Amino acid sequence: MPKHRAPSDRSKRPLGAARLDELALAYVARFATSRAKLTRYLSRKIRESDWTDEVDAMTACESVADRMERLQFLDDRQYAAMRGAAMTRRGLGVRRVKAQLYVDGIAPADSGDAIETAEGAAVAAAIGFARRRRFGPFAVHAIDDPKQRERQVAAFLRAGHSLVLARHILAVPPGDEAALAVLDDEAGLD
Repeated sequence: MPKHRAPSDRSKRPLGAARLDELALAYVARFATSRAKLTRYLSRKIRESDWTDEVDAMTACESVADRMERLQFLDDRQYAAMRGAAMTRRGLGVRRVKAQLYVDGIAPADSGDAIETAEGAAVAAAIGFARRRRFGPFAVHAIDDPKQRERQVAAFLRAGHSLVLARHILAVPPGDEAALAVLDDEAGLD
């Protein structure tokens, strides 16, 4: 049975433009974020509070986001590059990087370079994923069960890798150093 939160007996706290600015500054100081994520955070704070200023709440929210951008606390292009590189290092594929940047509200114009970088590192990310999960050439022993092999392929697909790349890596048997060296050469790894 799902847990439901008891309704709060506290009244909503008052919130004005000055306090909204303080909340935004604290948020960007603590988290690397995009403009869309900051705007969502501020609008949630507005919904949870009692707005006290004469200025429209959403107008104040947009002006705070504009100010944070002018002060260079927000840079969607830099955020996309950082987020895409981190996801690629974790072994996630291009599709997952694209999806996450979309969810984070990054415009296609700002995410282009990050996606190109992820596409260039797709093989290295897939090999890193296989190494971490001990799939294919990194497994202890060969997988003969077709259902187990399909589960591994599904894991690659959920991680955002292409089907062709997943099958290519999983086709390499464990302990085949020559095939592993070829994969590393394709990825540009040492």
